[in-house]
Amino acid sequence: MKYFNLALLILFPVAWFAPLLRAALLPVFGMDEISVVTGLQSLWRSDPAFALIVTFLAVFAPYIKTIGLALLHWELLSPRLLPALEILGKLAMAEVFLVSLYIVIAKGAGHVTVETAWGLYLFTGCILGSILIAWQTERGSRRD
Repeated sequence: MKYFNLALLILFPVAWFAPLLRAALLPVFGMDEISVVTGLQSLWRSDPAFALIVTFLAVFAPYIKTIGLALLHWELLSPRLLPALEILGKLAMAEVFLVSLYIVIAKGAGHVTVETAWGLYLFTGCILGSILIAWQTERGSRRD
């Protein structure tokens, strides 16, 4: 599990720059790709308070959790901190929910075309993988 967790240290940044969705006002015009990073850039310009929350959920929470699990796997962190790391993983899942909610709202708007892109699946897979790794880590620590 520790090597899968280390892979997440590379996959998360890829997922942040990968296209989550493609959107266009009308399908006749070109589709703009939106990633976590481009979405955050836009959000920082329009609503800094909400951007701070989303930045924590999308970037810091999953990455801190992944680093914490790596430290735990290499016995550099106490297993007593595992519940706190699990909370970070659940907070990171909130970002996937927010993106999904935006897609549903935009599709209901009428003249907006929205398509999911491969980055949404990568980001969701990273979050779910991180939750699975934490669960397996907890099971392993209970056996010891």
